[in-house]
Amino acid sequence: MSGHSKWSTIKRKKEKTDNARAKVFTKIGRELAVAVKQGGPDPASNSKLKDVIAKAKAANIPNDNIERAIKKAAGDSDGSNYEEIIYEGYGPSGVAIIVEALTDNRNRTAGDVRHFFDKYGGNMGQSGCVSFLFSRAGVINIEKEDVDEEKLMEAAIEAGAEDFLTEDEEVFEVRTAPNDLGMVRDALEAAGYSFVSAEVEYIPSTTVKLTSEDDLKNISTMLECFEDNDDVQAVWHNWENPEDAE
Repeated sequence: MSGHSKWSTIKRKKEKTDNARAKVFTKIGRELAVAVKQGGPDPASNSKLKDVIAKAKAANIPNDNIERAIKKAAGDSDGSNYEEIIYEGYGPSGVAIIVEALTDNRNRTAGDVRHFFDKYGGNMGQSGCVSFLFSRAGVINIEKEDVDEEKLMEAAIEAGAEDFLTEDEEVFEVRTAPNDLGMVRDALEAAGYSFVSAEVEYIPSTTVKLTSEDDLKNISTMLECFEDNDDVQAVWHNWENPEDAE
């Protein structure tokens, strides 16, 4: 599915600088802190923390960094209280965009997000204005190299996966119900598979093609601004980016 473009985003991030990697580490560290504060520091009894740890490992964050972040959050009773907020809006020519944020300052984050929408030819809307154009699913990406497709598909189905996609040249995509992501991921991990990514994503029901050079420039810059913002954890959209099909 070229619309949600998560895998292509991961590929682009792999090519970025150490500074960009540090930003990814910071954002996942924030997710770890929120998960610990909500459900405690033990992943065995905190499924959300377990999911974020898996995400951190997929992003190649060292185990020492993960453990340090968990310990810090567990003992940080006076630390920042981050709030999970979802912003929705439209980009150029009606591209639907969902922005997931973790912030300790709602006014700052809302102002930044609105600014990016306005500056690059879009507009931020009310909650629910575009989410009906997406469905949520657990998505597990596994690199195709040295992986037997039939064996992986069989293991995924046995683990409870809902769909198995092979269109991408580099990864197999396993889809699950949102609440089954951890169960399927753990079963595949136990079977010896490793992941490029494993998280709940927004999957668009339709996609939007852009042809105007101005629209193409604006949507690319807008998405980069969102992704580079410290408070933004993830960005989902239904733009059919030609690069995603490469």
